Amino acid sequence: MPTWFCSREWFCHVGRFDEGGKGIPEDLLFFYEHLRKGGGVFRVDECLLMYRYHSQAATHSVLEGTIWTHRVFFLEERVLSRWTSFTIWNAGKQGRKLFRSLSPENQKKVTAFCDVDRNKITKGFYTYEESKENPKPRIPVLHFRDASPPFVICVKLDLTGGQFEENLNSMNLKEGLDYFHFN
Repeated sequence: MPTWFCSREWFCHVGRFDEGGKGIPEDLLFFYEHLRKGGGVFRVDECLLMYRYHSQAATHSVLEGTIWTHRVFFLEERVLSRWTSFTIWNAGKQGRKLFRSLSPENQKKVTAFCDVDRNKITKGFYTYEESKENPKPRIPVLHFRDASPPFVICVKLDLTGGQFEENLNSMNLKEGLDYFHFN
């Protein structure tokens, strides 16, 4: 479970937590505001604390769908607003869920899905059946080597025995410029 620390001065500058009530992911919203105000993040690869869950923790009152909605909004605001087009890396459940969650404006920016699954690639496209458009949007599904950056990556790290990470590294892309992780 990633966590982060900041100074009391910065905490007050950002504006404290939104204590809007049960079901509000105030830590996530605070973090996004931190980034909006120019805050940075430095990775520390060692355990600095132990977080204990308990059955009455406010964390359990936040719905997964609420967090997803905030994450998609932040992605659209901070990343997709700068891109004229992009590829979603994952033609599976998470990639398609992301596509369906995007605003119509950002859905139109999706040039392709990419994957390594031969069945998805052989089919050749994803049809967005819930679309009100006629004909329904058909987005190509390509092998990752045939796809063009920038990418929104919807693949969890450390789940493929290093194969995904190897594929990504083989493309010599720069995180934050050529791709953004959404996992």
